[in-house]
Order: sequence, then C-alpha cells, then structure tokens
Amino acid sequence: MTQAELELTGVGKTFVTRHGTTVALQGIDLRVAREEFIAIVGRSGCGKTTLLRILAGLERPTAGDVLAGGRPLFSGDTRDRETVSKLGIVFQEPNLFPWYSVEDNVALPLTLRGIAKRERRARARELCELVGLAGFERAWPRELSGGMRQRAAIARALSYRPEVLLMDEPFGALDALTRDKMNIELQSIAAATRATVVLVTHAIGEAVFLADRIVLLSPRPGRIRSVTPAPFARPRRRDLEAEPAFQDIVRELRHQLDEEA
Repeated sequence: MTQAELELTGVGKTFVTRHGTTVALQGIDLRVAREEFIAIVGRSGCGKTTLLRILAGLERPTAGDVLAGGRPLFSGDTRDRETVSKLGIVFQEPNLFPWYSVEDNVALPLTLRGIAKRERRARARELCELVGLAGFERAWPRELSGGMRQRAAIARALSYRPEVLLMDEPFGALDALTRDKMNIELQSIAAATRATVVLVTHAIGEAVFLADRIVLLSPRPGRIRSVTPAPFARPRRRDLEAEPAFQDIVRELRHQLDEEA
C-alpha cells in the first residue's frame, strides 16, 4: 500500500449525557492510502457519521490517535489547524447560502481565507465546469435541482484543493436516477482531483460501485467487522452492477449486515 493519508489507531468515542453513557465507537484501526476511495457502511446507529466527524476534526475521539498526512489531527482538546485545512467535507444537505449565487457559494471558503476576488472567481468557474455546473455560475440555489445543489456543495468542498474529501450520505436525499448519475460524476471528480475520499453511505451497491475498499461497521459500539476490496477497473460504468463478481460482493456484505441484525 502507498503512503497513508489517514491513519486511525485504537480510536473510540464515548458520549456522556445526563441520560447516561453511550459508547459509539471502539477500537477502530484503519489505514487509508493516498488517493484511495473508502466507503463506510453499516446499520443505522453504528457510528458511521461519528467516525466521519472524527476524521473531519469535528469530534474529538475519547481514545486512540488520528493522523492525517502523517500529522496528528488532535493535540489534546485542540485541532491541528494546518491538518484540518487539508480536509473537505460534504454533508447530506448541501447547506448553500440562498442569498449567494452558485459561484459565490463555491468560492466562500476562499473568501474566508482572504483569497483575491479574481483568483477565487476563476477557481469557482473551474470547479463549476468540473462538477457539471458550467452555465449556472450566476444562478441562485433555489433555481437548481437537488442534484445540482449537491454538485455545488461538492465544488465548494474542493475549492481550496483538500487532500481528503469526506462525504456523509451526500446523495441520500436524491432520487435513484439522479443518484446513479452522481455516482458516475463522483468517481470522475475523484480521479480528476486525485483526492483521497471517505464516503459514508447506507447503500451497499453504491459503496461497491464507488470504493476501492468497503469498511463494514458492527452495531454499537461500532467496530470494524470487515474490510472488503472492490477490485474493479476504473472508470466504472453502470453495467458493472450486472457482473457476477459485483453481485457476489454486494450479496456477501448484505449477508454480513443481516447477521448483525
């Protein structure tokens, strides 16, 4: 395996509230290579989103260590700002600002970083073309379809050229046909940007279609039950799903999920 972009060792997360203690994750060991595409699957409540939030620096683990690009993501209670600046995150909801155009939404992280207007607009136009929004740069979010809004959110996450793209059910709210199209687009975007991608999804077929490896978490407390390679050549086409080898992996992962029920 090539140099690790992300490395988790003994990572755990416990939430303490007035209602009691919940162990969300326990003993997570995972190494993600540079430019690798990883999908995380598992039943609802198994800690998938918590794990992604830890990787994004939004949650501090209560046990273990997280490295990004060879640097600790956390030092005690403090996030390493330089390390976090190399991470991009896309949520299920696009969360675009309705009073900004698509171009201004995409360029917002650059605006916050003090990048000159000409440079950030050029970058926003470049990314709009990459994600299939060329011609919609001046549109308002309300004028876009759900899939187009999510494209804008992906472009925004890529605006500052992150080395790692973290995605939490980014296509979960889309209809099946739009979701299929976005899966094709996402693999193209990952290839073009050469980003390391970690995707959380409930859809087993989506995980196998997109990922190099699929990480299956057990029910709470979330532990890694299995890591399954998806050794299919890229770029992948939709007819891959009809191939017996693809169906075998999907069937095995579903069987493992059924055993966890």
